[in-house]
Amino acid sequence: MLMQVIAVIPARMGSTRLASKPLVDIHGKPMVQWVYERAKAASSVHRVIVATDHPQIVDAVREFGGEAILTDSALPSGTDRVAAIADQVKGDVFVNVQGDEPFMDSRAIDGAVKLVVSGRFSMATAMTPLRSQEELLDPGCVKVIADAQGRAIYFSRFAIPYSRGEVPHSGFISRRHVGLYVYTRETLMTFRSLAPSAIEKGEVLEQLRALENGITIGITEVDFVSVGVDTAEDLERARRLAIKS
Repeated sequence: MLMQVIAVIPARMGSTRLASKPLVDIHGKPMVQWVYERAKAASSVHRVIVATDHPQIVDAVREFGGEAILTDSALPSGTDRVAAIADQVKGDVFVNVQGDEPFMDSRAIDGAVKLVVSGRFSMATAMTPLRSQEELLDPGCVKVIADAQGRAIYFSRFAIPYSRGEVPHSGFISRRHVGLYVYTRETLMTFRSLAPSAIEKGEVLEQLRALENGITIGITEVDFVSVGVDTAEDLERARRLAIKS
């Protein structure tokens, strides 16, 4: 039986570092539209929904022909917002496409979905190569290390593994983690029920809650330029890249 795959884009208005982040303009389109169109391009996805806390975002999404559902503004995380959609919408697999990744590659979505739909994993994500020592050392760039079977070992804001000698300039062992998660419905609901873990709180990375509670995360690698937009500087970089895309 064909598994129904629902992509959900959490889009919260109250970003502390970049005001009204989902609606910032990137060459004539709000950022949420860029993300929506990338999710729509994934062949594995049957439906795309923006989950938001603000009517203004609902209106903006509907204006470009997308689907949006208003969720409780008190929800603590994007994953909780995805789970709130799963409470209302039938689906077997749910994809959390983070709303600040305007250049998400549909191949990354399809690759991570395939890992879950195949039954190999109940949760999956994606990674892309690190491109510079600057990225390796940037705490805003989340790093991941995977094992030989394509399972995530650890995520960190720090350079991993630690280099006792000179920090490498190329040939990095770790990869850049991409803002994307795929869950079976059951695993999504289990994850929501778990309390934030000590490691998660230390790194401020909620995927570590899954690892600390024994949930194996499959990981696919796709070579593309991933840009997470959290600051005004990130936004300007995204605008420059949009001209080239």
